[in-house]
Amino acid sequence: MNNINWADFTSPILLSLKVAVVSSIFVLVIGGVTAWKMSRRNFRGKTVVETTFLLPLVLPPTVVGFILLVLLGKKSWIGQFMESFFNQSIIFTWGAAVIAAIVVAFPLVYQTMRTGFSLVDKDIEDAARSMGASEWQVLRYITMPLAWRSLVTAYLLGFARGLGEFGATLMIAGNIPHKTQTLPTAIYIAVESGDMTLAWYWAGAIIIISFGLMLVANRKV
Repeated sequence: MNNINWADFTSPILLSLKVAVVSSIFVLVIGGVTAWKMSRRNFRGKTVVETTFLLPLVLPPTVVGFILLVLLGKKSWIGQFMESFFNQSIIFTWGAAVIAAIVVAFPLVYQTMRTGFSLVDKDIEDAARSMGASEWQVLRYITMPLAWRSLVTAYLLGFARGLGEFGATLMIAGNIPHKTQTLPTAIYIAVESGDMTLAWYWAGAIIIISFGLMLVANRKV
């Protein structure tokens, strides 16, 4: 690696890890709350709502990226609000990469956590409620400890999905070196430019990170 600039090499790795960590925390909270609410309620149209939640799992990432681009662009009220709040457009920033990772990882996290919550014995939860426990206490002391394996699995899936996100990220965050260039986009550009050595180094980095993640998953779950 004598001919490779270390700053250029490590930048996509560090950014990918930052995006994966931040997005996985957000999606764990969002997916967890949503899954808990949905697993405890029945209402008309629930199937339609859940199908909508799972759509990013089957849609092409470029379609997800296109929809996010429209929703977060300067012409949308969401984009205008975020621009006024952050004093800049969210598009083509590393924050856009985080949003893309959250959206594409949400179905995996939601489905995993919903399954875990649904397997918790409701009689135990009802017994806690009958003893005066609030819903938050039931969730914290009963539901989450009993569903901890699903929580760990959900987090790891969210982290891995955020780490490997490509299509939606490229659409709304772009591929700006040292700013929005993540490992998947860096590998793509390296291959496109014919720099196979650099592509292999980056591929090796993401393989090592993914292997470590699977090792942790197999030990914890």
